[in-house]
Amino acid sequence: MALPYTFCPDLAAEAPIPARGILSQTLSNERGIEFLLFAFAAGEQLSEHTSARPAIIHILQGEGDLTVGGDAHPAQPGMWVRMESEVKHSLVARTPMLMALYLLPS
Repeated sequence: MALPYTFCPDLAAEAPIPARGILSQTLSNERGIEFLLFAFAAGEQLSEHTSARPAIIHILQGEGDLTVGGDAHPAQPGMWVRMESEVKHSLVARTPMLMALYLLPS
């Protein structure tokens, strides 16, 4: 019988930060909520884009620059933002960075 929960003892180990590029891992995709981890090498970026679904960004490690809805914010561990769908946003990793992304039901 499957357990009624998912346990991850070390979230950072699920998406090791690459020497170059961006690594993304989908860790859960159930009941309309998709949970992904993004690992960025220093200097990598997600250019401005939108999502068709509401989303939550949570910075877990590293530092960078996040722009949401035209407003610039420092991206640092503990930073959290919830966005409605179609909000323009971008991210630049100044150091190696780990980001959690939750895509929510529309």
